[in-house]
Amino acid sequence: MRPDARPGPWIDNTNQYNMNQETGSFIIIGATREGQVFRPSDWADRLCGIMATLGNDNRVKYSQFVRPGCSLTGLKTVIVDARLHRANPAAYQFVVEFARSNNLQVEPIGDDQV
Repeated sequence: MRPDARPGPWIDNTNQYNMNQETGSFIIIGATREGQVFRPSDWADRLCGIMATLGNDNRVKYSQFVRPGCSLTGLKTVIVDARLHRANPAAYQFVVEFARSNNLQVEPIGDDQV
């Protein structure tokens, strides 16, 4: 874990998702823990779309807490802000469970990286 990152529900040193740690910000990476690219290719947009709203201009406005992104290697990602847990614990748990049930790579990030 990076020194600037807070603990969260990612894989701990026992190689298991740890839901008992303090919640923190993290990135879900579009690859399984075995290294396979996660499909479908629009998974990040779908996941973020669950928490998005439709603006007056009929454009999707992603939540400030859950946003799609892209890794330096071109993989789709979802950036999850720790503030989601304070605003909506059930939504935070849903996102964590999505990553866990799909065996996706999860990386903690510092709040300054959200």
